[in-house]
Amino acid sequence: MIDFNKISTLVFDFGGVLINLNRKKALAEFEKIGLLNTAKLIDNFLPVDIFMKLEIGKLSEDEFLDKLRLRSTQNPTKEQVKAAFLSFLQDIPVQKLNLLLELKKHFKILMLSNTNPIHFIWSKNTKFNYKGLNINDFFDKCYVSYEQKTAKPEKKIFEILLKEQNIRAEECLFIDDSPANIKTAKSLNFSTILYNVEDDLQKHFLEFMSKRKS
Repeated sequence: MIDFNKISTLVFDFGGVLINLNRKKALAEFEKIGLLNTAKLIDNFLPVDIFMKLEIGKLSEDEFLDKLRLRSTQNPTKEQVKAAFLSFLQDIPVQKLNLLLELKKHFKILMLSNTNPIHFIWSKNTKFNYKGLNINDFFDKCYVSYEQKTAKPEKKIFEILLKEQNIRAEECLFIDDSPANIKTAKSLNFSTILYNVEDDLQKHFLEFMSKRKS
């Protein structure tokens, strides 16, 4: 049971916790443009090869797209490759957006995500245009792997967040769908919630919210 009296900051993962992912669709879209055998490269928790290099800022967007084009059995444009890669991302349910807005009245809200400039910039520009708002209305700060040059489950990205925000891990609740990331967070004394894709995110905050309304 989370003691919210001790929590000042909520730290959310992005992919799989807030935004829905569709790995099968992305693989199918890659196959349509001649990019075969990409299944082992795209992982919901920890991508490998050039996908990982993109996520930790070792490849630019153009370098990444060019390298994928060279792997294709066809001759896709950068735009086609980018569109296929973006098909990995689906929607952010409205109830999650509303939950973030409500929680932000009571906590500092941070994002801590392994992501890349293609996915994150597109999501930032298209998925938080809700009620005339933007991503800054939902989060106090977003810590994304390609900007920090390191990725979960490495301790370094957690430590960067704590130092910059001048907060202790003990006052943070971290929500993620990767057991490895949760393990690291626990080792640093974060309170944690291991989120399941079939889970109801709101249920973890129902008791807290009901007390606030009473």
